[in-house]
Amino acid sequence: MTLKAQSTHRSGGPDAKRNFILQQGLCEPAAGTFPLLYSALRFQPWLVGPWVVVATILQVPFLFFTLAAVLWWSALASQLNPFDALYNWSLARSSGITLASAPAPRRFAQFLAGSFAIAIGLSLVLGWRMAALVLEGFFIVAIGALLFGGFCFGSFVFHLLCGRADFAKRTLPWATGA
Repeated sequence: MTLKAQSTHRSGGPDAKRNFILQQGLCEPAAGTFPLLYSALRFQPWLVGPWVVVATILQVPFLFFTLAAVLWWSALASQLNPFDALYNWSLARSSGITLASAPAPRRFAQFLAGSFAIAIGLSLVLGWRMAALVLEGFFIVAIGALLFGGFCFGSFVFHLLCGRADFAKRTLPWATGA
C-alpha cells in the first residue's frame, strides 16, 4: 500500500471527511467542497465540547439543562438551530458553505446529545454523582470522537436504529468507499 493510499484511511483524510458528511445524512458532496462542509458541520461540536467540559468541571446542573434545551431546540426546530445560525452569520461568507436544516441523522444526534445533557443535569440534582460522572465521561468521549476522529455516535446509532447497519459501517472514519 502506498503512502498516499494510507493517508486516505486516517481520520481526517478525504474518505473520513466524506464518510462523516454521509453519516450526517447529507448527499454526496462535490469533490472540492467536502473539506469545507466537514469543517462547517463540526462547528457545533466545537462549541458544545468546551461547554460540556466546563459544565463537567463545575458540576452545575443548570449548565447541562441549558445545553439540553439548546440541543433539543436544534433537533426539533432544525431551521432555527442557533449553532447553524451563528456559523452562517460568522463564517459562511468566507467558507462559501451555508448550513441549512439538518437531515434526520444529524437531528437525532443533537437530540441524543441533549438527552445526555438532561440525564447528567438530573443526576446532579438528584445527587447521583457517580452516574453523572459516567455520563459526563461518555459524553466527552463521544464529542472527542466526533471532533478528533470524524465519528458521530448519534448519527451512527440513528442509522443502526433505522435498519441501515451496512451503511452505518461504511460511514465509519476508517471505511473506504461509503
